[in-house]
Amino acid sequence: MDILNDISDCIIKASTTLSDDKYAALNNAIVMEDNDNACWALNQILENYQIAQKTNFPLCDDTGIPHVIIEIGEEREISGELLNQIHEGIALGLNNLPARPMAVKGGEIQRIEQSEGLFEEPGKLPPASILIDSVNDESTYKRDISPDTLNIHFLLEGGGPEIRSKTFRVYHKRSFENVIDAACGWLESSLQMLGCTPSIPSIGIGRTHFEATSLLLKAIAYGNLNNQSEFEQEITNRLNKTGIGPLGLGGKSTVFGCYLNIGNQRASGVRIVSIRPSCFVEPRVALLKL
Repeated sequence: MDILNDISDCIIKASTTLSDDKYAALNNAIVMEDNDNACWALNQILENYQIAQKTNFPLCDDTGIPHVIIEIGEEREISGELLNQIHEGIALGLNNLPARPMAVKGGEIQRIEQSEGLFEEPGKLPPASILIDSVNDESTYKRDISPDTLNIHFLLEGGGPEIRSKTFRVYHKRSFENVIDAACGWLESSLQMLGCTPSIPSIGIGRTHFEATSLLLKAIAYGNLNNQSEFEQEITNRLNKTGIGPLGLGGKSTVFGCYLNIGNQRASGVRIVSIRPSCFVEPRVALLKL
C-alpha cells in the first residue's frame, strides 16, 4: 500500500510544485524584463506558483494527462504487479489532488464524440502508455543508468500545448541547421497561438513518429534549465527574439529555455521531428526511486 501513496504523492507534487531551475528562470526573467505588460504577467505567474505550492493546489485548472517513464537497470525487473500499482497510484493521486475530471465515458464512438459525458471521479483518467528507458537507449539526454536503478518519472501534460504540438517529417538536405530551422519555424508559429507563454518547448528528433515523441517526453522528464546545451541556447535566443512575450503581451521572455533531444537516425533524406510548446506551468514532473 505504501507504493500507492508514494505514487499519489508524486502526482500531487508534479501538479503543485515548481522545480528550482524553473523558479530561477522566472525570477531572472522578471529582473531582465523592461516591458510593463510583460512584467505584470510574469509577476502574476510567480504569484500563481507561490499560492499553488503553499496550498497544494494545482498550478493550472488543466491538471493534465499522466505520462510515465520507467528507468530500469539490468539487474531490476518490472512486474505486472508494479504496472498495476502505477495505474492505481495515479488514480489515487488524481483523486487526492483533486484533479479536474477529464475521463470520457462510453465506447469508441461515444468517447470520440464525447456524447455520454465525463466521469465525475478524476482518477478514472488512465495514464498514457508507459515508456521504458534503459542504458541501451541512445540520445542527447542519455541516462547513466546503474544496474540497480528503478526510477519512475511522472509527467502531467496539459491540453493547450498538445493542441499546438506537431510531429512531422523534415527533409534534412544533409544540414543540421535545416532541420533545426524547420523546428524553430513551427515553434514561432505555434507559440503565437499558445497563449500560456513563457514556454519551455521540447523537441525530439528520431527515426519514427513514435520515437521522436518518446525522445521529446524523455527530454521533458530529464531536462534542466540550468544545464542547457549550445544548441538549446541558440533556439531559446531565436524564439525570444519573436517578442511574443508572457501571455502574448510582448517582451523578452517568450520562452525560459528549451529541450532538444536527438536520438538514433536512419539512412534517409528525412528526419522525424516532434515538437511540444509547453505552457508556463510545465514541465510538471516528479520522480519516484524504488
